[in-house]
Amino acid sequence: MELDQLRYFLKVAERGNFTRAAEDLMISQPALSRSIQKLEEELGQPVFERKTRSVSLTDAGTLLQARAQQVLSILEDTKAEITDDRESGRIRIGAIPTIAPFFLPDILRQFSAEFPKANVIVQENTTDNLIKSCTQGEVDLAILALPIPAKYLEVEELFDEELFLVLPPDHPLAAKKAIRLSDVEPLPFVLLDEAHCLSDNIVSFCRQRSFQPVSVEKTSQLATVQELVSLSHGVSMIPEMAKRIDQSDRRVYRSFSGRKPTRTVAVAWNPYRFQSRLLEAFRERLRERKSKR
Repeated sequence: MELDQLRYFLKVAERGNFTRAAEDLMISQPALSRSIQKLEEELGQPVFERKTRSVSLTDAGTLLQARAQQVLSILEDTKAEITDDRESGRIRIGAIPTIAPFFLPDILRQFSAEFPKANVIVQENTTDNLIKSCTQGEVDLAILALPIPAKYLEVEELFDEELFLVLPPDHPLAAKKAIRLSDVEPLPFVLLDEAHCLSDNIVSFCRQRSFQPVSVEKTSQLATVQELVSLSHGVSMIPEMAKRIDQSDRRVYRSFSGRKPTRTVAVAWNPYRFQSRLLEAFRERLRERKSKR
């Protein structure tokens, strides 16, 4: 049994399809099929149940998946531990889309200048996918917003940030001295789709204040939310870090009076994986950014 066979097997199990797995692996589908067939011959039983357009794991495949992940994780951790000099190496950072483009650039520039031999790979994805990637060791740490529903991950809170009401400049509320949450209750909202936790933060805050925001449009990008608000499609709430870099005069941001909506930004990692000194240095830079807020 070869390591490449295990990697190929795990990719097919993840994608549930030989064609998509072959594309991800950048090998031909026949070569991938031969590798899996050879693996099954060695094991003496199939690891996949073949269907017309997909595959699913057999009982043997389910067992092999868990063991293959453990084997590859041990090898990756061993190599990382042997080569750990705190100056070079690869670290994989995950972040949700409402954090990555606003929070990470300055930290990455600072870290790159301090550790020029380090290779930092950034993966932007939704909370559920990043939790899975962090648990399986595909990313070394993830920067997310609470709550983080993963019992086996270590979680450290970084900071709280306010969510600001965003309006078109000519909106009646833009000239109001104090805006209460009740002022926006009858207004249409533009929100991110259900895959993004920011919408959960907004809806949860509103429900705690006894109203359900009416979403007239949903999108997958925060920039699109901002543009739709500029076009008077509705109002929304935007994190402080996104507000801070928005130079457009086509929208205005206002803070709510009284209790303000917020979200808590945190970093999560798998404590059962090897934690390199380089990775700890990156976490320390995140903590420094926390203290500067």
